[in-house]
Amino acid sequence: MFVAYIRTVKTASRATAVQIVHSNRRGAREIEHIGSAHTPEDVEVLKAVARQRLNAGQDTLDFGDGRPAGATLPILSTRSHQLWDALFLAYTSLGFDAACEADEVFKALVLARLIEPTSKLATIRVLEEIGIPAPSYPTINRRLPGYATNEWRQRLARACAAHVGLGPATLVLYDVTTLYFETDEGDGFREPGFSKERRLEPQITVGLLTDVRGFPLMVHAFEGNKAETKTILPVVQAFAAAHQLPEVTVVADAGMLSEANLGAIEDAGLRFIVGARIPEVPYQVAEWRRTHPGEPITDGQVFVQPWVMGTQADPRRRTIFYQYRADRARRTLKGIDQQIAKAEKAVAGQAAVKRNRFVQLAGATKSVNRDLEAKARALAGLKGYVTNLEAPTAEYVMGAYHQLWQIEKSFRMSKTICARGRSTTTNATRSRPTSPSCSPPSPSPAGSSSSPTGRSRSSSPGCAATTPSRSKPETRPSPPPTPCPTTSVSS
Repeated sequence: MFVAYIRTVKTASRATAVQIVHSNRRGAREIEHIGSAHTPEDVEVLKAVARQRLNAGQDTLDFGDGRPAGATLPILSTRSHQLWDALFLAYTSLGFDAACEADEVFKALVLARLIEPTSKLATIRVLEEIGIPAPSYPTINRRLPGYATNEWRQRLARACAAHVGLGPATLVLYDVTTLYFETDEGDGFREPGFSKERRLEPQITVGLLTDVRGFPLMVHAFEGNKAETKTILPVVQAFAAAHQLPEVTVVADAGMLSEANLGAIEDAGLRFIVGARIPEVPYQVAEWRRTHPGEPITDGQVFVQPWVMGTQADPRRRTIFYQYRADRARRTLKGIDQQIAKAEKAVAGQAAVKRNRFVQLAGATKSVNRDLEAKARALAGLKGYVTNLEAPTAEYVMGAYHQLWQIEKSFRMSKTICARGRSTTTNATRSRPTSPSCSPPSPSPAGSSSSPTGRSRSSSPGCAATTPSRSKPETRPSPPPTPCPTTSVSS
């Protein structure tokens, strides 16, 4: 008894060959080669040809409905049950269905954009293609003002917090991004500001607060010309007040917090873990090198520096950890070598003087700044972390800081979604994300944070579309510890 089936194999030229195999139980086989192709589309065409050959000459079942044999039956409707049910299960598990009081329009907009990020009008087409009843376009526009209120956003934020399970001592991550708009003039909210992409168009600043695993907890929008360092305190204070948290520790990058900002966070009763800038070689490191001449620093070694700031009446106690990594030092020294080589060529007149920190200009005289080179090499491999936690450990502080990649991951996921689904604005301009989050809101009267009111009608109706990760309640989230030798030198 012969059995015929279609198979694909790779050829020596890296093409995909489509074949019909006729085999029997005794192992004998006959192979009929249909053809080979290099693209998935051409392979599918060859498979269709193979299926036609397999089915050639076969009789067609008569269903007794009066239709001629071989006639194609019409497809009246289709429905992607498993896809929609899986998305709806995740939606309800996160608590969004209950938070939104089973709003079918909002649910349809959110889940449809997970299937295909696109405009509000095209969302109707997406829902119809998977067999889900779609709301009309006028209904969507009629519901948008309700979704743009701060109360609606607070519902989603409460659902996110309930899903995470916040404890009495909560560790949160904070970062910002910008959304720029293809328009020439600002309007008080969309304003030109600092752009990492060096763009000149009006933009808004979006602050995202997540838990230690990157699950979004709260999102705020600010004016495009507002400094990043002035966004963190309103967001964290609103979060702590909304959920009545007695202790909140915020983790942020070094560029997010200025010295004045750290003082304001302490005055608000909050804890922080941030990256520390290292302008000079720390005393602990210099002292260790003085007492260990010619001995390299051990990979992973940590230097601890207790620090008291402020006045005698109002002391501010902080702890700074400096960690040395050999791999970080290798990469830094390689970059320094490349910059020094370029600087020497520029000084010798073999290359144009470009932005190079090691080129020193004194009138018309060019030279290589060897003092700066020596300091840069001495700092290679060191990374600083500063915190105001009481009795902190190096493992906890550095482990918490290294979780910042989670929030960057959330921004990248949102960037992919918004980049595929372009958003439209009320004045027919388009907005593009440099790294987006939820729908960009309009300014509140205070101007510090805001809720979406239609200034930029984004393709994302709310932050419910972010892919989460489950975390359990805990009194103090402890990141995975990284054992490391610690050196403490009193100054």
